[in-house]
Amino acid sequence: MKNWRSYQYKTSQENKNSIIAKDEVALLAERLEFFIPKLMDVMRPWQWLTYLFFWSLFVTVIDRHDLESWSEFMIGFTLRMVQNTLSVMPALFIVDYLRPVLRRMSTIRASIYVLAILMMTSTVSMILVLLVTINIGWVGYDLRGFILEVVFELMVTAGFTLVFLLYFLGRYREMHALQQSFEHKLKAQNDMIKTRIAPHFLFNTINTLVSLIETNPARASQLLQHASVLFRASFNSAREISFEEEIALCKHYLAIEYSRLSNKLDVRWQLPDEDVMYDMVITALTLQSILERMVLSVVEMTVETIHINITAIWHHHRVIITIHIQLPKKTLMVNHDLRQHMNFYIQAERLRTYFGQSAEIKSKVTNTQIVTVIDYPLQDVSL
Repeated sequence: MKNWRSYQYKTSQENKNSIIAKDEVALLAERLEFFIPKLMDVMRPWQWLTYLFFWSLFVTVIDRHDLESWSEFMIGFTLRMVQNTLSVMPALFIVDYLRPVLRRMSTIRASIYVLAILMMTSTVSMILVLLVTINIGWVGYDLRGFILEVVFELMVTAGFTLVFLLYFLGRYREMHALQQSFEHKLKAQNDMIKTRIAPHFLFNTINTLVSLIETNPARASQLLQHASVLFRASFNSAREISFEEEIALCKHYLAIEYSRLSNKLDVRWQLPDEDVMYDMVITALTLQSILERMVLSVVEMTVETIHINITAIWHHHRVIITIHIQLPKKTLMVNHDLRQHMNFYIQAERLRTYFGQSAEIKSKVTNTQIVTVIDYPLQDVSL
């Protein structure tokens, strides 16, 4: 049996490493926690060593006036390489370790702390390297020269650190602007879906309620409860919800349509086990809006009973939802018009925004059926 982890567990603040939907917004949110990225994740160890190699070479060339031969140059370069490695690598681990504390500070204060950490590790490593070289006998002891070497190293470290801090701050501001553009795009997409949902449900639900209030008050009360839940969800700011919630919204919507369409609508579900479905997630109102389009385009256009089969599976880190609708045999349905109505561009864009570019919604219309497939990646941490 799989050791399932709940949707709430995987999205909790304490478990941010177990991200369900690795989409652009989630990655941006992770990067925007603090203007300095996780430095050990920015470059691999060999990339850091390459950077330290050229940094050491640059500093050695600047300080070459004290070096009289190639052997002294190579010794100086080697010492710089060791010293810079002992300065930078511990500092990176310290900064990453203190990230929860630093991200609560202002940008200026956090920058000062980072600068102080780099200068502290640089001073300690420079003193250690100088003491070792003096004890070995590679250089003679001179207090004035010793102090100048340490001060020079501090100035170089401070300069490099400030350059990188300015670079990270610039990237941080760019990502803020990118996040705002994402927010505007998502808001526009959600607003478009809401404007399509609201008028249809408002008028049809009111008409159905009017006809039921006198004839069947109990059923009218149930219908009003379904409508309340669905309207509340359509105007909610939630973007990513559990699959169970989306299925519940679909069933509220279908309950309303059952009251209006009587025996013209037959929907059958084939869903994963509750334990599996509890861990699944989807963008809000995706499946519901697709079902609504099918009801409007097919069920309302005929007097025959329309059968809709909905199957959902979660396999190899992908969710595949198949909606199969059998077209009526006696009622003429124009395929060209149906293909236009079965264009789910907005829903597909919302899926890609949250789940990556491999997410898609495809719909195939034939003379006898419509098959719509919702396919998007969803990481299963239990595998």
